[in-house]
Amino acid sequence: MTAIDRPAAVPAGAARRHRPREASMDDDCLFCRIARGALPVHRVHEDEHILAFLDLHPIRPGHCLIIPKQHHPCFDDLPEDLATRITGCAQRLSRHMKALYGVERVALFYTGIHVAHAHAHVVPMHHDHDVSSQAYLKDGVLDFSVPAPLPGDEGARIAGALAPAFAT
Repeated sequence: MTAIDRPAAVPAGAARRHRPREASMDDDCLFCRIARGALPVHRVHEDEHILAFLDLHPIRPGHCLIIPKQHHPCFDDLPEDLATRITGCAQRLSRHMKALYGVERVALFYTGIHVAHAHAHVVPMHHDHDVSSQAYLKDGVLDFSVPAPLPGDEGARIAGALAPAFAT
């Protein structure tokens, strides 16, 4: 296992939903079964590492999922090169969705709420707030609310706490 594949240490007492392990196929995982071809999906793109297909319960037409073929429970378990491959695929889908659906924006997000296998959603956005945080929607779906900015010292503290993630 390379350093990029090895999960980061979890602080004592911190909860963790899953235990990352060597990438493999998981017989019980819905997306592993799809990647193996054991379940039918509308495939949009496939290579030896990833598969893009239409979401079975789309937010709207064109909603695609991109999954790694090997089992990685969460997006932060993905090796960086595999995450980059997924993002590149999403960019190509996005460019095409913009032309196909006449939209200005396409959302890319990872959720992992229902299936513990890293998967990216690529969704055409017909309104500015189609895919947004509730903090932006407190005045309604078609209105935009600007959340209060962080005080400068709080922003600096948070940025300082996150910076070590990129230390070499």
